[in-house]
Amino acid sequence: MNKSFSYVSILFVAMLFFGSPAISNDIYIQQSGDGLDLDITQDGQNNVIGSSGTNVTLNGDDMTFSITQTGNTNTIEAIIKGDTYTGTWSFTGDSNTVDLDCSSSAAGNCDTVTLNVTNTGDTNDYTFAIGETADATSSTIAFTVTGDNSIINTTVDGQSAALTVDINNSLSTSTNSANSDEGVALTTSQSGDGDIGGHSITLDVDGGGGTIDITQSGIYDTTVDLTVNGDNFDVDITQSD
Repeated sequence: MNKSFSYVSILFVAMLFFGSPAISNDIYIQQSGDGLDLDITQDGQNNVIGSSGTNVTLNGDDMTFSITQTGNTNTIEAIIKGDTYTGTWSFTGDSNTVDLDCSSSAAGNCDTVTLNVTNTGDTNDYTFAIGETADATSSTIAFTVTGDNSIINTTVDGQSAALTVDINNSLSTSTNSANSDEGVALTTSQSGDGDIGGHSITLDVDGGGGTIDITQSGIYDTTVDLTVNGDNFDVDITQSD
C-alpha cells in the first residue's frame, strides 16, 4: 500500500461466547487512496466481511484486494471504486454468500479488472457486478467451483469482458437452495462495445440439475464456449452484435 496516498480504517470485531462453539469475526473497512494491497484471511464460521449496513468500501486506483475464507455460513459484501483492480478470492466451506460491486457510483470505472475465484464447498451464492453502468474497459473473471448447489450471478458492463466458469458437482443430479430442480444456477450478462476484443464466456460444467442463462451484447464479437455433462439443464443464450 502506498502510505502517502492511502488511508484505511478497519474495524475488527471478534466474538467468542463462553460455552458455545460459535465463533465469528467481523471486518469492516473504509479505505481511500491509490496503490492499496489488502489481504484478508478468515478461518471459522459465521464470519463477516462487510454487511448491507456497513460495507467494505475500497476507493482508489491500482488496487489489489485478496480474500481467503475457510468455514461455513460466511458473508462478504464489498464495494470497489476505482480504475484497475486485481483480486484472488479463495473459499473453502458451505453456505457462504459473496456480493461484490465494482465501480459503484465511482469516478473510476473499474476499467481493468482481473478476478480469480476458487471455491470448494456446497450451497454457495456469488453475485458480482463489474463496471455496473460505468463502462469498464477490460474484465477477466474466472470461477473454479467444486461442490453442489452453487449460484453464480455475474454482470459486466463494458468492453472486452472474458468470463470463465468451471463447475464440478459431485452428483449427476443435485438440488439448489433457490430452486429444488437446480444444481447450478448461473446467470451472466455482459454489455457494452465488444469490438475491441469481444465478449467471451467459457463454461465447463460437470454435474446435473442446473440452469444456465447467458446474455451478451456488443459490436460484432461475442463468443460462448459451453460444455455441460449432466442432467436436467435448461440453457438460454442470447447474443446481440
